[in-house]
Amino acid sequence: FQNEINEVPFFDVQLPYELALKIFQYLGKAELGRCAQVSRTWKVLAEDQVLWYRLCQQEGYLLDRSISEHSCWKLALRSCQARENTLKHNWKNRIGAVSQLRYEPGKILCDVHSCGGVVITGYTSGEVRLWDTSSWDCRAPSLEAADHAGVGPPVSFVRVNSALAAAAHEDGSVSVWSVLLGQEPLHRWQHPQRVQGLALGTAGTAVATACGFQVSVETPSDQGFWQTSATFEIHKLVNFLNLVPDVAGSPVAVAAAEDIVYLLKGEGPAKVLHSVYGQPVTCLDVSAHEAAFGIKTFGWLLNEPNQILLYNLETNQCLTKVGNSTGDFTCVNLHASPPHMLVAGSRDRRVRVLDLRRGEAVCSLYAHQLGVSAVQMDDWKVISGGEEGLVCVWDQRMGTKLWEMHARHPVRHVWFGSHSLITANIPQDRHSSGSDDPAVHRKYRGTIYFYDFSGEQLTGDSVLPICRSSYAEVTGYNYNIGLAVPYDSI
Repeated sequence: FQNEINEVPFFDVQLPYELALKIFQYLGKAELGRCAQVSRTWKVLAEDQVLWYRLCQQEGYLLDRSISEHSCWKLALRSCQARENTLKHNWKNRIGAVSQLRYEPGKILCDVHSCGGVVITGYTSGEVRLWDTSSWDCRAPSLEAADHAGVGPPVSFVRVNSALAAAAHEDGSVSVWSVLLGQEPLHRWQHPQRVQGLALGTAGTAVATACGFQVSVETPSDQGFWQTSATFEIHKLVNFLNLVPDVAGSPVAVAAAEDIVYLLKGEGPAKVLHSVYGQPVTCLDVSAHEAAFGIKTFGWLLNEPNQILLYNLETNQCLTKVGNSTGDFTCVNLHASPPHMLVAGSRDRRVRVLDLRRGEAVCSLYAHQLGVSAVQMDDWKVISGGEEGLVCVWDQRMGTKLWEMHARHPVRHVWFGSHSLITANIPQDRHSSGSDDPAVHRKYRGTIYFYDFSGEQLTGDSVLPICRSSYAEVTGYNYNIGLAVPYDSI
């Protein structure tokens, strides 16, 4: 019937179908539904696939699909919205599956980082493991193995993005792997002393390291050979190091060294972005065009509260100062927050959601008894982790706690996507006393939890997590013995 329509009646005039379609593209879902009840011609026009494909793209669904991949984009949009409502209900009511990403012979957990559901972990034994939570079995191939004696240099930092995984050890060695290939490192280099900072962008192939009073950036050439693309000399030891995401051309880094924040860009020397004597930087995060960091005030500025400073990386100017905290700001998340918003946690046990346009806090949540150590937020929820090991999920608009989970060690890493949540509890004391038997110190090693709220991970015919291992494991203290189908790998 649509092919037979040449002119669409618009009250007392007749319009061509293409022109009527351009008028209807300014309508929303409700308006299109009302127009579909006017007449048969308007119903065909209001249900045109071009209109609903554009609505689906505007609301952020199926962005990588073409218009020919679905026969009915109205039903596709409806199914996407129903799935989003289900996920939101599961998040609020803690409905889903939870599992631990545990590697038994790894000894004590040192550092954890994740990106897009891929988790990288480093241990005191020197081993580095890469987990892919998108697969149902969550296997963890080893990227870095210890020596034959079973002990290697402990891992200091681990980072991962969509393309690369990197790890720095206590002896100053740094290794880089491909996320797709894994196993053998693409590049390895040695620093003369311990690495104080390691940074990867959300995408790209640049790796930044801080050692002593020098920050270097390693990048591969067009032929695939790794080289030092930039080296910057600074005057103090680096406490925080970040690479600016989505930068065309040479990589741009932001480093915080005690009370100075440096902008490391191009081939020139390091530029001082912020420097106030007696105000050390306590946390740092960067986005594509801005940098946010917390400063600590003391001495003659004792009556001035601690604040979060926001700088523009293009003009090098301070945009705003937000947050008034009596305690030090310990964590800030700018890159994963909604536009014009950021979330920060401090030692005064509060999580603050800050509006950068108004320069004030939208809400303040009394969260953790020993201080906040990790935060992240989206349009409607806030997730925070504390020094006491508590992970809290908050409804941002209501300012109420939805649910919480507790583990033994402080929460050092929090990451969540649309349907999953990853938290890491890393012990402060990495040298536990007592016997060397690994089974004795299981509770002191640290834990990584993976929450799946989609409801699709555990199906009726899937194998339970306790039944996934085989008898090929040589560790006799592993209680995750193969209780179901144990002979598949023999």
